[in-house]
Order: sequence, then C-alpha cells, then structure tokens
Amino acid sequence: MKQRAIHWFKYAAPQPFYELAGRLWPWFAGLATVLTLVGLWISFFVAPTDAQQGEGYRIIFVHVPTSQMSMFIYVVMAFWSGIGLAFNTRLSGMMAAALAPTGALFAFLSLVTGALWGKPMWGAWWVWDARLTSELILLFLYLGFLALQSSIDDPRRADKAGAVLSLVGVINVPIIYFSVTWWNTLHQGASVSMTRAPSMASTMLAGMLIMVVACWMYTIAIALYRVRSIILERERHAEWVRHAVE
Repeated sequence: MKQRAIHWFKYAAPQPFYELAGRLWPWFAGLATVLTLVGLWISFFVAPTDAQQGEGYRIIFVHVPTSQMSMFIYVVMAFWSGIGLAFNTRLSGMMAAALAPTGALFAFLSLVTGALWGKPMWGAWWVWDARLTSELILLFLYLGFLALQSSIDDPRRADKAGAVLSLVGVINVPIIYFSVTWWNTLHQGASVSMTRAPSMASTMLAGMLIMVVACWMYTIAIALYRVRSIILERERHAEWVRHAVE
C-alpha cells in the first residue's frame, strides 16, 4: 500500500499554519500549566534549603529559566527574521512578531528576579555587572523591536525593519552567556553544565529542569496563540479568514 506523504512545507503558508497552531497551542498550554505547578511545588516546598544562601536562593527556580528563555527566544526571533529576509516569507515575520512580547516579558522577569536575588547576596538591588548590563540591553532590544514594528503601518516593511534589528542585536546573546567567563563579574557561573556534574542537589536540579521545560511549553503555546491573531489581522481580506472567524 502506498503511504501518503506529509508535505511539511505547506505549513509555511499562513492558512495551513493557522489551522496547525489552533490544534497545537492548547496542548502546550496544558503542559505548561501542569509543569509550572509541579516545578514550583518542588522548588519551594520539596527542595532543601541551601547551606550558603538559605531560603533566598529559591528565586533561582524562576530567575534561571526566565533568563535562559529571554536569550533563546531572541535567537529564534533572529532565525525567523533571517528566513524572512532570505526567502521573503510572510509567516517568518509573523512568528518573530509573535515571539517578541514573550521574550521581553522573560527579560523583564530575569532582571526583576535577579534584583530580588542580588539584594541579599550582594547587598544591592543593582550593580553594573557585565551580565546584568547585557541582559538590560537585551530588554531594550526587545522593546525596540516592538516599538519599531508598531511605528510602521505597512506590515511587510515593519517585518524587514524588525528583522534587521533582530539580526544585529543577536550578537548580544553570546555576550550575555559568556560574560561571566570573559569578565570579572559578581554574577555566579552556571550551576548546570553539559561538561561537568551539576553543583546542586538532585531535588534542586529536578525543580530547575521542570521549570525550564515549563517555560519552553509556555513560550510555544503563547507564540502559537499570538501568531494566530497576527495571521487573522494581516490576512483579514482573504476569503478563508472570513470563514475562519464565522
């Protein structure tokens, strides 16, 4: 029997992707909800108290995942932007626009939770540390992308302008990641590494990893949900949109 091939490239068009996103985003939202509840329960009620930092260290279960996602989302934005510029695909710009608000949210949460962690550890809410400063620049890049997109009426021109900013600004991501290695900073190094054993208890590590995956699931869910709204807005004159909203 001849098997039916799956033509994945058809999802590069807004209409098929709109339908696919509608089927997928509730599943990712459900996973994000469950994993967040489990991760927070382990992080704040099961994981032991840190011998050096006491109970204050628990902010890292929110700080580390949001910091990682703020960087990763920008890289994905730059990827979609590059695809959009290279192949002039409409969906690429829509995906970058859908990801930007979530990236800005995670960058903001990273800075706020970092301040809450830094006050008892360093004795100050803010220091012009290399990692903190470069993370602040990342937040400004997100806000600049959103402001640039909203200031240009033509969506295709807005996508191209935002794409240029994304590709230029992505150089800041490795600066954030390697800042604790390249410069003498107050910020501690990574607690979890691919090249060495973790420096935290197994329950701490479990809570951390679950929260990281929860942030991934949330990002995918909200990006798929938001891109559906963007597609409806930009394709509102298409015949299929009128049937979709009826």
